[in-house]
Amino acid sequence: MRRRSLVGAGAAGVLGALAGLPARAQKYPDGPVTVILPLQAGSASDVALRHMTERLGQRLGGAFVVENVAAAAGLVGLERLARARPDGRTVAALNNSILTILPHLQASKMKGEPRRDYLPIAGVANIPTFFAVPAASPVRTVQDLVQRARRGRVTYSSGGVGSPQHLATEMFNAYTGVKLDHVPYRGASQAALAVASGEVDVMSMALSLAQPFLQDQRVRLIGFCGGERHGLFRDVPTLQEQGVKNYDYSSWLGLFLHKDAPAEVLQALRSTAQAVAGDREFQVQLIRSGLDPWVRSPEQLALVVDQDFQRWKQIIQDAGIPSA
Repeated sequence: MRRRSLVGAGAAGVLGALAGLPARAQKYPDGPVTVILPLQAGSASDVALRHMTERLGQRLGGAFVVENVAAAAGLVGLERLARARPDGRTVAALNNSILTILPHLQASKMKGEPRRDYLPIAGVANIPTFFAVPAASPVRTVQDLVQRARRGRVTYSSGGVGSPQHLATEMFNAYTGVKLDHVPYRGASQAALAVASGEVDVMSMALSLAQPFLQDQRVRLIGFCGGERHGLFRDVPTLQEQGVKNYDYSSWLGLFLHKDAPAEVLQALRSTAQAVAGDREFQVQLIRSGLDPWVRSPEQLALVVDQDFQRWKQIIQDAGIPSA
């Protein structure tokens, strides 16, 4: 924040000198910073981001305000980012879906190319994901789900076309040869509620969304989407263990800044966000919220984006998912 007062002789003169300097010559941030998340408030990404922005504000001495711009699986949020001035006062919080999945499905509707337009700052969190069914469902294993889908219609919910839940389940369809029918909702929170209420049969659900329903015994976890069992749910086998060969899905969230933003702002955000991501208290906070720490340098995050982009391109082609 800009200093309101200076103590000591010559304060007025110093203030006058500061007034003549460009805004970016003063300590960043010299005003509020908007962090745009193209996803719903209350989503797993939103929970992780708010933990991060709180600590960024504490370390940098400014307000980092999360703005949720949720619609069309992230397209509306990308439009909002495209309209923002690249002055460092707008930061992008983007997940793997928006950066590496959506371009393969809705490229014609996207404003710009986020992989090209935004530079990586730091990884924020990995979002552990489970296949979840209503507590009253007769489905207790992934093989139960496969067998039921072979006998009749099975529905799954998601936060929309191109969302992580959509692609995680279409990946399941491609790997098992079954066809679960897609029921898209406005966001992941509504999609999770649809499972808990029994409106749909299954969802690839982030742990942070599942936690309240697990506490109320409204959903049951039948399989973990990662390559190894999750540390907090050792009794829930992976999809691979249950016969879905090579299935390994995870979602993540990172911070990014427009490529035309001032270099000193990028450096300040990178060093501070990296320090927060590696902070033990922050990591414990993530774990308690059903999230996993995900420390990634800018170079590592850029590599993950490129690898995931190519991986999802192949998966989408193999699954025959049409683009819009």
